[in-house]
Amino acid sequence: MKPDRPETKPPADAEARRAVAPVIVYPPETLPQPDLALYRKARAGADKVADIFVPPRDARAFEVPAGSFFRISSVEGPQVGDLNLWNAHDISERFFSGKTRALHGTHLSTGDRMWSSLPYLRPMATIIADTLDWYGFDEFGGSVHDVIGTRCDPYTNCLLTGDPYHHCCHSNLTRAVADKLGLPLKEAEFHVHDVLNVFMCTGFTRDTGQYFMKASPVRPGDFIEFFAEIDLLGALSACPGGDCSTGHSSDEAACYPLHVEVFTPPEGALAGWKSPKPNGYDRSHGR
Repeated sequence: MKPDRPETKPPADAEARRAVAPVIVYPPETLPQPDLALYRKARAGADKVADIFVPPRDARAFEVPAGSFFRISSVEGPQVGDLNLWNAHDISERFFSGKTRALHGTHLSTGDRMWSSLPYLRPMATIIADTLDWYGFDEFGGSVHDVIGTRCDPYTNCLLTGDPYHHCCHSNLTRAVADKLGLPLKEAEFHVHDVLNVFMCTGFTRDTGQYFMKASPVRPGDFIEFFAEIDLLGALSACPGGDCSTGHSSDEAACYPLHVEVFTPPEGALAGWKSPKPNGYDRSHGR
């Protein structure tokens, strides 16, 4: 955090330096654009093939074939979730929240994509529907579905409070991955990564630049829906913070389940679509 009272005297041209206009680092116009019309047409005829209920303060893993859809819904009460994605055939390829943030911004919504880690860097999933897209950015700079928070974890909680709370999202996801893949917990933990914070309302304070959360606007019936660009393994944690209006990493907040549904369209519904190949860079790195 920057000091409230800087120790360095501002130079004579301080205001001129601050007034320099920003430049968007990665202009999105050159990104390959998803065919939302095709995806939505295929979705309209898709059949549900799986139902997964994620209990409060716990996580569940699920699979979604390429060309299928998955929906995450709020049920019973306002609840946020932490989402991890992997290539179902090679879990070294996983969701890259940092690059997704750089390409699409701090919060995701319809038309944005979840990109995979280097050296693959390809779309893993595309958001095709979001019932909270009306929220936008509020007066505090907060918005929904962020890729800035990492996930609540027992290590940070132990560091800040001394409490080794075992149902943080990191631990929930670790258990889910271990159970799904038959791995020891200590091995599974290394595959858990920074998340898409589904339904979570977050931002950065204007004065100190600190990460904040506030009560999520999600209500039962709200959902976010994705198109699987590759064969996916997913894991979703129902955060111990509930709607994250007060805190997390404890049993104090009211928490509710989350619902994951998987839908597969009929054969031929995605005519012309192909699953994206890994990034085209040759990995020579100048040699």
